[in-house]
Amino acid sequence: MVRKNILNPALAQVASEPKRPKPPAPRGAVGALQSSLSKLQENAVQDIDPAQIDDAGLEDRLGDDHADHRALMESLRTYGQQVPVLLRPHGKTRGRYEIVYGRRRLRALKELGLPVKAMVRQLSDDELIMAQGQENTARRDLSFVEKASFAAQLEAEGYARDTIAAALSIDQPMVSRMLKVGQAVPLNTLRKIGPAPGIGRDRWLAFVKLIDVKGMRTRAFAFLDTPDALTMTSDARFDAMFDRAKAPTPKVTVDKPRALRSAAGGVLGDIRTGRKGVTLNISNKDGFAAWLDAEAEAVIAELHDRWSASRSEDEQ
Repeated sequence: MVRKNILNPALAQVASEPKRPKPPAPRGAVGALQSSLSKLQENAVQDIDPAQIDDAGLEDRLGDDHADHRALMESLRTYGQQVPVLLRPHGKTRGRYEIVYGRRRLRALKELGLPVKAMVRQLSDDELIMAQGQENTARRDLSFVEKASFAAQLEAEGYARDTIAAALSIDQPMVSRMLKVGQAVPLNTLRKIGPAPGIGRDRWLAFVKLIDVKGMRTRAFAFLDTPDALTMTSDARFDAMFDRAKAPTPKVTVDKPRALRSAAGGVLGDIRTGRKGVTLNISNKDGFAAWLDAEAEAVIAELHDRWSASRSEDEQ
């Protein structure tokens, strides 16, 4: 996959799908005037119909906290919108916009039937990602796993790790930790878990290590589809999954060796059932083991035929 590095233009490469280009800037006095007007417009707050705004960028919220949503709606109804959202003009449809950040406010205002106070800026796809990432960094209510998911989506889009670090204002080691979590747990699964605001980095990293054990991933994730999971908070869902993932794997019972005797009662050897199958241990003191070794293929085939015939009779 081509890595997009928007911090170093010398390293920038365009992926197979072309990005939205910026129009060439006019020169001279006309260009200076247009640039000044554009800056004024970008900083001006406009009232925009929420029906004209489409989604854009990457998913930065996991799940929906209905209590928080109701509280936000009540605040907007009582005090109005104090902080504008950021939009960019739609790339294909004139008169429409794409949301850069402020999705929760947009949804609440749409449900209230109120216009959206917004700043509108011309942003390329890369600039949109940077703006969204830096806004996420400034938001204290975004949980660790939501940021980890955002980082994983950025890498999946082909962005280089230094770009991800800049977008989230974190260092490279933290990028590696976040990607370890964001890539180990699929986005669809993270949506079911939710933001888990009380679960920090260390617990998530411990969980990723637990589900790396064979069978533990399926056992942990299966809990999310149970009726109990639907009634829990996001933190409680994580805790329940964590407990499932760290539960010991059931041990396979290993039988003690059983003596094998001849018709006369003499001990021929022993037989044991273990994790991988059945083990025979035949004594060679009278030459029987050597004979069995030579005849084993025919003897086992005969025994298998008898077993198959007995199964056929049972099924009739």
